[in-house]
Amino acid sequence: MYAIIETGGKQVKVAPGQEIFIEKLPAEAGDTVTFDKVLLVGGDNTQVGAPYVDGATVTAKVEKQGRAKKITVFKYKAKKNYRRKQGHRQPYTKVVIDGINL
Repeated sequence: MYAIIETGGKQVKVAPGQEIFIEKLPAEAGDTVTFDKVLLVGGDNTQVGAPYVDGATVTAKVEKQGRAKKITVFKYKAKKNYRRKQGHRQPYTKVVIDGINL
């Protein structure tokens, strides 16, 4: 069984036992979070939402909060002596999917 959920403005395909990295959630490590924006539940009988499946939720346990590797943003214009260097680390939440509830 699998589900497609919406979180952080993105759609993610999840299955029980899977570890995923999503946009940062306001939860501590060890907390349980519930995703109620379930777009599709697949398996033996597929249910497609319009836009969400009624009564379907996905529960997950927060494993850790973190920040991704640093990326460098470098702006440059040739022959104009224009250079701007900036770094960015995107925060994330690592969760483990516990189950899909209908």
